[in-house]
Amino acid sequence: MHKVIRLDKIVKHYKVGPSVVKALRAVTLDIYKGEYVAVMGASGSGKSTLMNIIGCLDTPTSGNYLLNGTEVSSMSDRQLAAIRNREIGFVFQVFNLLPRNSALENVMLPLIYAGENKQTRREMALKMLEDVGLGDRVEHKPNELSGGQRQRVAIARALVNKPSLLLADEPTGNLDSKISEEIMKLFAEIHSKGNTLLMVTHEEDIARHAHRIIKLKDGEIESDVENPNPIY
Repeated sequence: MHKVIRLDKIVKHYKVGPSVVKALRAVTLDIYKGEYVAVMGASGSGKSTLMNIIGCLDTPTSGNYLLNGTEVSSMSDRQLAAIRNREIGFVFQVFNLLPRNSALENVMLPLIYAGENKQTRREMALKMLEDVGLGDRVEHKPNELSGGQRQRVAIARALVNKPSLLLADEPTGNLDSKISEEIMKLFAEIHSKGNTLLMVTHEEDIARHAHRIIKLKDGEIESDVENPNPIY
């Protein structure tokens, strides 16, 4: 089976004044194409650092990271930006939508960086908004949408480039329980189409939607288990 992510003895240290914070301690991890994985851990467990390294937002102090077979752990900032746009879709707790742009324009944004022409950008973005149930909201700006609708726009934007990996960082953190369930149902649909999902969450009920649950503690993997009964 194809490995989307291969982490080999990933270490990450931060200097805070005279002290050194050991955020990750020799983490080794494989994630395969089509998996749906939740990463959990208390504050300070290293889960955000792990997400940043997997998302090519940061580089490890030592160790190797292969994304789709490409070694990325020693890439330059410019190379990391290029691979992020091509290989990874991000969904954040706070949506990160451009407030003055329509839903359609927000979803088109990664395609501009990818060099697609205007007509192709529009067609691909419209299709993604249809897929997430917002075909009738394409010209609405973020302040004209509900929290759940804004997160759907963010998910459409994350998927429009057909990335190898969808990274979701506390994707329901700003949503009420009813809307959270709707978003998790959408993630299940996305996964069913063959997409690889990696979600960071501190909520047990949200993690139970994933098919595999990894728990971090003090910068190390404490447990890594299959979820026999994922929700949906």
